Amino acid sequence: MIYLDYAATTPMSKEALKVFSHVAIDYYGNSSSLHDIGGNAGNLLESCRKELARMISGKNEGIYFTSGGSESNILAIRSLLKGNEQKGKHIITTETEHSSIHHLFQSLSTEGYEISFLPVDQNGVISLSMLEEIIRTDTCLVSIHHANFETGILQPLEAVGKLLKEKNILFHSDCVQSFGKLPIDIEKYQLTSISISSHKIYGPKGVGALYISPETAWKPVMDGATHENGMRPGTINVPGIASFIMAAQQMEQNMPILIEKYEMLRIYFQQQIERLWLPILIEGENVEGLPHILGLRLPGIEGQHVMLECNRKQIAISTGSACQVGTQSPSRTMIATGKSADEAREFIRISFGKDSTTSDIDRLVIALKEIIENY
Repeated sequence: MIYLDYAATTPMSKEALKVFSHVAIDYYGNSSSLHDIGGNAGNLLESCRKELARMISGKNEGIYFTSGGSESNILAIRSLLKGNEQKGKHIITTETEHSSIHHLFQSLSTEGYEISFLPVDQNGVISLSMLEEIIRTDTCLVSIHHANFETGILQPLEAVGKLLKEKNILFHSDCVQSFGKLPIDIEKYQLTSISISSHKIYGPKGVGALYISPETAWKPVMDGATHENGMRPGTINVPGIASFIMAAQQMEQNMPILIEKYEMLRIYFQQQIERLWLPILIEGENVEGLPHILGLRLPGIEGQHVMLECNRKQIAISTGSACQVGTQSPSRTMIATGKSADEAREFIRISFGKDSTTSDIDRLVIALKEIIENY
């Protein structure tokens, strides 16, 4: 089967799997235990923390390991709000955030917070001038993702960070899709917090991290939590974290090569659909985005039908985030960019990985051609 859903998850790399096995066997101690076996695991954990901080130009004490991107989003935002209640109750975000953030803000709106949704243009990009207009004296936090989980479109984090720093507003960004694909610089973007995930970069599932600037106050979401400096409860998954860091190091090392490869595959796909005159629309093709993610629409054909037909032809693609499977609602990203509900339901996503080839693209294009012709 051809796999073109790497934005949903990735297979573990052989190197990451090898590290997981090695650490699980040789560093099995509880990292919080005071004996030497626990100390060895604790030392390894701190080495991983230091290495991850280096990768994002952050500080060691700002890294907190979690179970993944969704938990990182929730813990980062809730702990910051709890630690900065004096700043106000107004939050700014976008309609194009990942479901973990979207649902979190729905909950916060019932807890006394007022949520303002920053509009995006037809490509899904925010307006800085609009952001400045929406900011109020009681705005406490702004949450804007780095790369959209459906289209890969990038937001101008550096410009946003500069604006929010001047106004002393907390700035969180979901960097789950961009980490390991593009350089992330906490200082350059002037971010208060970010969330990242292991399984998007060929590491194990159930592992992630959040970063909160050590200069920023926060309070634990769960009273009595003792792990990760009180950020969360539960024994630390040292083998998973070490495996995650190995995967991240590989992605960092191969980043220039992979970016070039994904750009080539993206251009090749565009050339093939143009050559066959296929009526396929590429979302946000004229703005900056992650080259390995392509948001597509086949006018008049529901994305779920396209996905199921591709699956029948042994090609794995998606209709958006795997976290939203089972819902029949149209893509929030597409709705936010001005599409009708019917147009938004046409959305499909293909995403390349390090093992993707032009032959995979050829198979996909033929499949899409047959789906269009037979619909």
